[in-house]
Amino acid sequence: MDINAIRSGTIRNLAGADLEDADLSSCDLSGVTFSGAQLTGANLSKSTLSRAKLDGATLLGAILTGADLRASFWGANLMQADLTGSDLRGANLRGANLMGTTLTGASLAGAFLNGANLMGVNLQGVDLRGSDLRGVNLNGANLKGAVLSRADLQGAMLNDANLEEADLSEANLAGASLSGANLLCADVSGTHTEGVNLAGACLIGTQLAA
Repeated sequence: MDINAIRSGTIRNLAGADLEDADLSSCDLSGVTFSGAQLTGANLSKSTLSRAKLDGATLLGAILTGADLRASFWGANLMQADLTGSDLRGANLRGANLMGTTLTGASLAGAFLNGANLMGVNLQGVDLRGSDLRGVNLNGANLKGAVLSRADLQGAMLNDANLEEADLSEANLAGASLSGANLLCADVSGTHTEGVNLAGACLIGTQLAA
């Protein structure tokens, strides 16, 4: 694959391409199609991928630090990828596998994460306001201080998750499972909790405390 042609924008359709360990850092890849592509270990740091299509792509261990990722990653494999400081606002991450990803300083406001796997991921302080998290797997995730205001968490799995001081104001937790979760001093004002499972959860300092 001609990396220089990709970097210059000559090649726009890279569906199914083998780009393992490719250096595509600091590139304008807006609108480029990477659906089903192999991008394991690729370096896309500081690149612009707004409106790009990476549905079903494999980005195992890829470096995406500081990148504009307002793109479609439907069903993509992002395990162990470094997304530090990336812009994922409004991104389509439905059904994506994000286990082991680094998301420090990333913004996921308004992102579509329904059905995604974020089990055990560190999301401390991450902005997830207004995001679609229906049916997401956040079991054991660290969401301390995360912003989840107005997020849709219907049917989400948050068992043993750390939500200490998280902002859940006006979030929809209907049917969600928070068994064993830590909600110490979390903001749950206006939160919808119909059918939520709070067995063994720490509710000290919240409006949900008995």
